[in-house]
Amino acid sequence: MGGRGPEENLHPIVRGLRPSATLAINERCRELERDGRQVFRLGLGQSPFPVPRTVVEALRAHASQKDYLPVRGLEALRDAVARYHARRQGIPCTGDDVIIGPGSKELMFLLQLAYDGELVIPTPSWVSYEPQARILGRPVRWVPTRAEEGWRLLPGALERLCAAEPGRPRILILNYPANPHGGSYTSDELAALAETARRLRIVVLSDEIYGELHYEGAHQSIARHYPEGTIVSGGLSKWCGAGGWRLGTFTFPRSMRWLLQAMAAVASETYTSTSAPIQFAAVRAFEGGTEIERYLWRSRRVLGALARALTARLRAAGARVVDPAGAFYLFPDFGDLREPLRARGIEGSAALCERLLEETGVAMLPGRDFGRPPEELTARIAFVDFDGARALEALAAAPTDFVPEAAFVESLAPNLFRAFDRLAAWLGAVDR
Repeated sequence: MGGRGPEENLHPIVRGLRPSATLAINERCRELERDGRQVFRLGLGQSPFPVPRTVVEALRAHASQKDYLPVRGLEALRDAVARYHARRQGIPCTGDDVIIGPGSKELMFLLQLAYDGELVIPTPSWVSYEPQARILGRPVRWVPTRAEEGWRLLPGALERLCAAEPGRPRILILNYPANPHGGSYTSDELAALAETARRLRIVVLSDEIYGELHYEGAHQSIARHYPEGTIVSGGLSKWCGAGGWRLGTFTFPRSMRWLLQAMAAVASETYTSTSAPIQFAAVRAFEGGTEIERYLWRSRRVLGALARALTARLRAAGARVVDPAGAFYLFPDFGDLREPLRARGIEGSAALCERLLEETGVAMLPGRDFGRPPEELTARIAFVDFDGARALEALAAAPTDFVPEAAFVESLAPNLFRAFDRLAAWLGAVDR
């Protein structure tokens, strides 16, 4: 019989959709390991640190919670999230301004579904912002940034993008410390961006999932400067080491409660509610306290020391790298090695990462996946291939002014430094 194959019944947008690059690289690593290959996992950005003990104990204590919770989230958790933002950033909000979801990724999708506007994304950016917009048929406008300016979005660039249609509804995604490069903003830079966003009536989605992993503990929310137009996105996956728990939070200004309610209505017809035991445990995480602060202090010290040591190694190997301010990513540019790489048939970031994985076992993601031009020789490195629990234990007795040196973190992350040795040796061979 003739007719169409079943795959032809797929929606055209879905038919052309690839799996998330960060998850796909993890699957590829598993395949290579099953074939007996040694793989250095610098692709998926999963926190290496364990969930804090007190938060795990809270989950254990509430494991019997089995009922559906309110679609907007457990009231005690929403209140705890509001207090957290007030305590950390001075953001005036209550639990009524908060919605809880099964990961901030899902909440971002619902936001775009509920708000009919153009999505504005600085590039480089996290891999899932743009595909979510494509699935929903929303227009996307990329705003290029420059390494020379720390990959920061500048007010002038935002102004130029909006000049033709200044009143068009837009959502600007501002992620910092940023995936994929770890860069952040000063208070003055945020204030300038806020003034431009306010004048252009842009909704800012401030993705602050890595905020607590600012190496100096100095993260500042743009909501301080633009409280009436900023939605703050957070969760447990990065600073609390609980990616697999799938819990995200959105905190809205009171004037945008209509948008929160619209998202809750969609949530009620899709995921219904977030896992009850996870929500009860998350209350403990957002309440903070001495143990949580100790955990964060140690995590920041380890990540900051790793970032400094690994950035130095990349520069010695011939890459250009912007100094990260937080998170666990580096975004090197190997453009200075373009000619020797071209001589080996490597013309862009995808070919660079594929050859590197095949020839050295080092897995990282091409800059193309983060919105950069495909011919650019950039890549994202997630420096998470180490035992986070052991690293935290090593800092347990350290004084508060202790700054780990390269030798200290190398002893804690031998696999990570072996990966960088292989990368440097491979680049050296290319250079010759």
